[in-house]
Amino acid sequence: MSRPALPASDRLLSALDHGLRTVFAKPPGSRPSPASSRADLSEDQRRESAALMRVNHVGEVCAQALYQAQALVCSDPILREAFDQAAKEEIDHLAWTRQRLDELGDRPSLLNPLWYGGAFALGTLAGLAGDKVSLGFLVETERQVEQHLASHLERLPAEDLPSREVVAQMKIDEAQHAEHAQAAGAMVLPTPVPQLMKMAARVMTRVAHRI
Repeated sequence: MSRPALPASDRLLSALDHGLRTVFAKPPGSRPSPASSRADLSEDQRRESAALMRVNHVGEVCAQALYQAQALVCSDPILREAFDQAAKEEIDHLAWTRQRLDELGDRPSLLNPLWYGGAFALGTLAGLAGDKVSLGFLVETERQVEQHLASHLERLPAEDLPSREVVAQMKIDEAQHAEHAQAAGAMVLPTPVPQLMKMAARVMTRVAHRI
């Protein structure tokens, strides 16, 4: 049985609170990090791993913004609860990437408030376009993230087993989220939309790699 729907004002305040905690706090994950190995890295390897994990952390900040925005404007209470649940599952990824950054002695992106705000705006637009479009946007996002994580598995130093373990599990989870959204009735987005999404993601990854 789904929970009674909160008033719009309460959902807005909840989304704002969630956004602040996503950007400025360290949300605890519900699952332990899959990073069970240890790594002895050179300084160059540490810097490269940290840069890639910072990009992955930004991706999870954006995922929280997208899900929160889509849930906020969703008209279907069952689908809204599904977006909320997906956001909770993605918190594990947020926690794991932040933990790995700490272990590597590095920091999250300084532009996380900007990334969150931009992703929240995109999620709002997708949600307002209708549930099928919103689900289609989610599917395309998850598929692109899955490809992005696959490329990181190729780029991460072979010696950095902890980061590789985190990224590998994230890749599995993202594929499952895409499958769930597809099964829920997602529509295929027009060709220009995925291309624009890839361009925006390319800019984000290049900037977050350094800042």
